Amino acid sequence: MSIMRLAKICAIVPAAGQGQRMGGQGNKLLLKLAGTPVLLYVLRTLEQCPYISDIILPATEHDIPEITEIVHQNNISKVKAIVRGGKERQESVYLALQAVDSQTDRIVVHDGARPLLTVQEFNNFLEQAAFYEAAVMAVKPKDTIKVIHKGAWVAKTLVRDELCAVQTPQVFDKVLLEKVHKLARECQYYATDDSSLVEWQGHRVKVLNGSYENIKVTTPEDMLLAELILRQRSSS
Repeated sequence: MSIMRLAKICAIVPAAGQGQRMGGQGNKLLLKLAGTPVLLYVLRTLEQCPYISDIILPATEHDIPEITEIVHQNNISKVKAIVRGGKERQESVYLALQAVDSQTDRIVVHDGARPLLTVQEFNNFLEQAAFYEAAVMAVKPKDTIKVIHKGAWVAKTLVRDELCAVQTPQVFDKVLLEKVHKLARECQYYATDDSSLVEWQGHRVKVLNGSYENIKVTTPEDMLLAELILRQRSSS
């Protein structure tokens, strides 16, 4: 039996963002991508993943009724709770952790705005991550990355082989993730992703291969690219 099938894994999907860079159209996760809400792509992938037991969705109070309807109409049975999220992503994950079943062993955090992750990619990631207390999906940057100072002057050029663009899903031992979130809240320390909190407390994070198609839809241009990828998949 796979080691992953012996663990109870809960997925947290932050869904409380307002998508300000999407042009003021409200929560970008509720926008239609090829006729389907962005969030539903993620929920279907998690529903089909044999390793995921539960799903927790932190959302804004205003969006909870619509998200609840999406879940019920599409028979997403693994959603155990839709909770009120926070103003920041970090707070939303913290609040979602309060609703996680006590028997859970590991937590996966996956952006609701990454709708193109396939079930196979997700399964592979979880299987590879099973041996680490913290792991993230990432890809090598295609562009040269430079550090700039104020006034847009180049300070230095980074070595591309030493860089990665971190994505989600990210997976953690439940106790570890709860601990670093609690400490961050007490210290008022904020990070842009959960793995940064783990690093902040001195724990190692394993980097595993991601997918260049696992894009985060943040702008209208991202939605167009995502639709193109979906069309290519359907025609192949």
